[in-house]
Amino acid sequence: MDPSAPSNRFGQGTGLYGRLLLISPFFLWGTAMVAMKGILDRTEPLFLGGLRIVPAGLLVLAIAAVLGRPQPRSWRAWGWVLAFALVDGAMFQGFLAQGLTRTTAGLGSVTIDSQPLAVALMARWLYGELIGPVGWLGLALGICGIALVGLPEGWWLQVGGLLEWRSRLADLVSGGDGWSFDLDHLAQFWSGIAANGAWWMLLAALSMAVGTVMMRPLSRQVDPIVATGWHMILGGMPLLGLSAATELEQWQRLGLADWGAIAYATVLGSAASYGVFFYFASRGNLTSLSALTFLTPIFALIFGNLFLQETLSSVQGAGVLLTLLSIYLVNQREAIAARFRTGFRPQPSAAPVAMPSVEAAPDLAKAPPESAPNHSPGHPLR
Repeated sequence: MDPSAPSNRFGQGTGLYGRLLLISPFFLWGTAMVAMKGILDRTEPLFLGGLRIVPAGLLVLAIAAVLGRPQPRSWRAWGWVLAFALVDGAMFQGFLAQGLTRTTAGLGSVTIDSQPLAVALMARWLYGELIGPVGWLGLALGICGIALVGLPEGWWLQVGGLLEWRSRLADLVSGGDGWSFDLDHLAQFWSGIAANGAWWMLLAALSMAVGTVMMRPLSRQVDPIVATGWHMILGGMPLLGLSAATELEQWQRLGLADWGAIAYATVLGSAASYGVFFYFASRGNLTSLSALTFLTPIFALIFGNLFLQETLSSVQGAGVLLTLLSIYLVNQREAIAARFRTGFRPQPSAAPVAMPSVEAAPDLAKAPPESAPNHSPGHPLR
C-alpha cells in the first residue's frame, strides 16, 4: 500500500492536521455556544439568533452556487424548505437563544446534544429503524440525565410534597377548598420550569430532532446543502422581524469584541463547521462520525468554565455524565450490540470505509435519493 495514500479510516494515517480537522466541527459548535452566551447580556436573544444564521445561510448558498448545486424547482420542494426553515431554523434558533439567557453554555450544549435520543424514537416510529436493548438503555439514561440537568434545583427535595395532591384531590371531592392552593402550587412549579433554561434547550433539541428526521424526505426534493442555506435565511428572517417588533437596543451596547464573537458563531460556528461536517459525512463511516458528537458539550463545558466561570452543581454534574453516556450508547448501539453478540472476539477486518481525496468525492447533488444514508449522524447546526 502506498504510504502517501489517504487514510481509509477517520483520524488514522492523516497526521495531526487530519485529526484536528475531523474534530473541528464539534469544537466550533461547542465554543460558538460559549461565544453567544458571553454577549447575551449586551444584546437580545431573538436578534442574536437571527443574526447568527441569516449571514451563515448566505455563505452556504454561495458555496452551493460555486459547487453547482441545483436550486429547488417545484412548489413541493419549496414547501419542504419552508417547513424545514420553520422547525429547524426559527424554532430551533429561537429556543436556543432564549435558553442561553437562562442557563450556562455547557448545560445548554448538553441538553441540545440530547437530540439523538429523540431522533432515535422518531426514526423508530416513522422509518422502522431498530433501537435495540442498548439503545433503549441509552434512552432511559438520557431521560434521567436531562431531568437531573433541567429540573429546578429544589424540585428533587420537594417530590414528596407533590404526592400530597392525592389528599388534596380527595379534599376537593369532599367539598374542601384545598384545590386553589394546589393550582397556585402547580403554577409556581411550572413557572420555575419556564424560568429554567434547560427546558428551553430541550425544546430546541426537539425542534432539531424533528428537523433531522425531516432531512430524509427533504433530500428527495432538494439538494441538502441548498436546503440548509435557504432554511437558515428563511428561518432567521422571522427572528429578526420579531426582534424588531419586541426587542430594544439589540446592537447599541455591542462592542468590537462582541461583533467578533457574533462573526465567530456565524462564519465558523455555523457555515464553516457545517461544511467540514458534510465533507467527512460524505466520505466516511457515519456511525464513527456521529460518535464524536459528544465532544460538543465537553468543549462547551470546558470553555464555559474557562471564559465564563460557569460551574455545575453535583446534581447537574451527574445529569451531564448520564446524558453523555446515553448519547454514546444510542449512537453506538449497533456496534455495542454486535460486540456482545460475538462475545468481544476479534473479528476479521472488513473492507475499510474510505475517506478519499477531494477529487474522488462523489457529487451528492447528482446522486439518486436511494444513495442517501439510512440514518442521520446527528444534526450539524448548533
